[in-house]
Amino acid sequence: MAELLPETMQAAGFDAPGGPDVLRLETLPLPSLAPGEVLIKVAFAGVNRPDVIQRMGFYPPPPGASPLLGLEVSGTVVALGERVEPEMLGRQVCALTPGGGYAEYCRVPAAHCLPVPAGLPLDQAAALPETLFTVWHNVFERGYARDGETILVHGGTSGIGSMAIMLGKAFGLTVIVTCGGADKCTAALAIGADHAIDYKAADFVEEVARITGGRGVEIVLDMVAGDYVARNLKCLAEDGRHVTIAVQGGLQATINMAQVMSRRLHLTGSTLRPRSAEFKALLTQEITELAWPMVEAGKLRPVMDQVFPLAQAAAAHARMEAGEHIGKIVLRVA
Repeated sequence: MAELLPETMQAAGFDAPGGPDVLRLETLPLPSLAPGEVLIKVAFAGVNRPDVIQRMGFYPPPPGASPLLGLEVSGTVVALGERVEPEMLGRQVCALTPGGGYAEYCRVPAAHCLPVPAGLPLDQAAALPETLFTVWHNVFERGYARDGETILVHGGTSGIGSMAIMLGKAFGLTVIVTCGGADKCTAALAIGADHAIDYKAADFVEEVARITGGRGVEIVLDMVAGDYVARNLKCLAEDGRHVTIAVQGGLQATINMAQVMSRRLHLTGSTLRPRSAEFKALLTQEITELAWPMVEAGKLRPVMDQVFPLAQAAAAHARMEAGEHIGKIVLRVA
């Protein structure tokens, strides 16, 4: 029997962009479902860097998406839109969302949901979709990662960084990461990185050259951009691939295009949120077939940092901005 749903829900929102303290609880109507969508009663919602950027006023939601923050959730499907298989009702899922996760209920395309296997706690399930989808697409689809190659990942103890370590090792990559401090380097090595470079104490370009015997890496997963790009290119082997997924260090980069040509380097990047629902559905299918079996077998679990109640979303954002977290921050909603 379908759950009797309330007319309103609690959500964490903000009236105007600003610091973490602009976030506060508000009462909103439940989302209405379009064909192909499901309504999830949210148990946990992941906190991600794009949420912080949106709260600051620099990352508006794409057309048609919820203005609420929250790009990944876990919970139970409690209502179905048209053209959704009835078997989904009552199913525990985690999902990539276009927004709206910081709420008691969230509407999501059914094709963007993944089943939560037995043995996977819902807080961990909520911490998987955004990083798993992002790393899978950018490392394996855009970066063409292959068994036996070496990848350099910046921010090795972030949610993205920790997922890149685990997925990279699962698929035969040698993983070099950069971290800010010896403690974070130790944590990255514990997660599974082959090498961790403290960028505060050493030049990562020199360290990559030393580790690889001067050959360089096949892939760089870059979340910094700015003046890191030119340095990253020095780390690449011939025919290397540079994939940018965030611009925390600045929007502009100055690079030597003769170096790009002579060494046949590939520069690419992406943002996942604006991509079409159809693209994300195809990505979900690929992850279901190739990566999700590791989750079902208990071999892939997110690195968890801290859980905050939904009412303390501001504190969760403050922790992310402080940069001291290791792994994923999530909000407890139910």
